[in-house]
Amino acid sequence: MDEKQVIQKFIVRKLYRKRMWLHKHTNINNLPKGLSNTLRVSKEVKKAIEELLKDKLLLSKPTHYGLEVSLNPKKREDIEDLIE
Repeated sequence: MDEKQVIQKFIVRKLYRKRMWLHKHTNINNLPKGLSNTLRVSKEVKKAIEELLKDKLLLSKPTHYGLEVSLNPKKREDIEDLIE
């Protein structure tokens, strides 16, 4: 498992535990919180988040104070497979 996959798994697991589905969302800047400092400052975090958005595992909601994200309920099976 490479660094990007570890980061993706961490982010999806974090949102899954907090039940961040569809209308319950969090700021995109909160996603790397909880990662080790070496992973948090790497460029892989941004790439991992962009890939999750591209794969539609995360839904984005633009607001006037920043981008908010939540899990996509239509991809629930894919999300649960990624976590395990």
